[in-house]
Amino acid sequence: MATPKSKRTSRKRRNPGAKPRAVASTRRDERADRRARTVREVGRGSRSLGREGERPESPFGGLPVSEGAMLIGFVALIIGFVQGGGPVLIVGLVVCCLGVVEVTAREHFAGYRSHTTLLAALPAVAMEATIVAIFGEPSQRALLLVFVVPVFAVLFWWLRRRFLSARQARVARIARPPAV
Repeated sequence: MATPKSKRTSRKRRNPGAKPRAVASTRRDERADRRARTVREVGRGSRSLGREGERPESPFGGLPVSEGAMLIGFVALIIGFVQGGGPVLIVGLVVCCLGVVEVTAREHFAGYRSHTTLLAALPAVAMEATIVAIFGEPSQRALLLVFVVPVFAVLFWWLRRRFLSARQARVARIARPPAV
């Protein structure tokens, strides 16, 4: 007995150099969207200017302690300036500075906004003030730079690296779709 012959259908071979058909491919569109999204995320992660996402939460919850400290410090600063100096001026300056440092450090270390220069300058200026207070005014002011500039440079380098890694983590956390 003869076996029935299977029917073969001929397939048209496409020229390898020819463009794909004009039929929309959802898979191709999804890949293109994924590639474009990846390029955007990489660009957002390497960008250091501007804000990324929502402002980090305050350690004090909804209570604006840092902002209140800045306001109270500024008012004390004005009162101390009007009175001609004294302890009120110094206390106002310190309280205002503490509020500013808390906000900038929180934003910086969370990767929200870079405050590298300010955060590196504060310890360097404090070191300079301490040197002047202990040893007095040097005859050559350039001698102060010998101690202050390396402190500023090392802190700037470390803070910048810390911010960039926090920014990358923040961008990756924001770009991830919410779990269902």
